[in-house]
Amino acid sequence: MAKSRRSPSRSTPSDAQGAWLRRGLDQPGGKLPLFDERGQRVKKATVEACLKAGWAERWFDNPLKPDWLVCRLTEGGRAALEGDGRTDAASTGDAAEEMDESRHDARQGALI
Repeated sequence: MAKSRRSPSRSTPSDAQGAWLRRGLDQPGGKLPLFDERGQRVKKATVEACLKAGWAERWFDNPLKPDWLVCRLTEGGRAALEGDGRTDAASTGDAAEEMDESRHDARQGALI
C-alpha cells in the first residue's frame, strides 16, 4: 500500500503564522493586520494557510481593495496560540523587542 505524500496539517502555527496571529490578540474583534511591522503586506500564503487551518476567518470584503483579505482571529486561532507557549506578555514583548533591535541594526547598516 502506498503512503500518502500529503504532509499532516499543523496543529500549531509556524513562526510567521504565529507572529501574524498574535497581533490580533489585543485588537478589537481580533482584527489581523494587512501589513507587518515593517509596512510590508503580510504574505498571502501566510494568510491563506491560517484561513485553511481555521485560525483566522475572513471578516468583511473591502469594496475599495477587493484583493485585500480583511481577517480576524478565531477561537481556534487563540487556542493554537495558547498551544505554542508564546502568548504570554513577556514573550510577545521579547519578540517585539527583537524586531525593534533588528530594525535598529538595519538602519545602522544603511547609515554606514
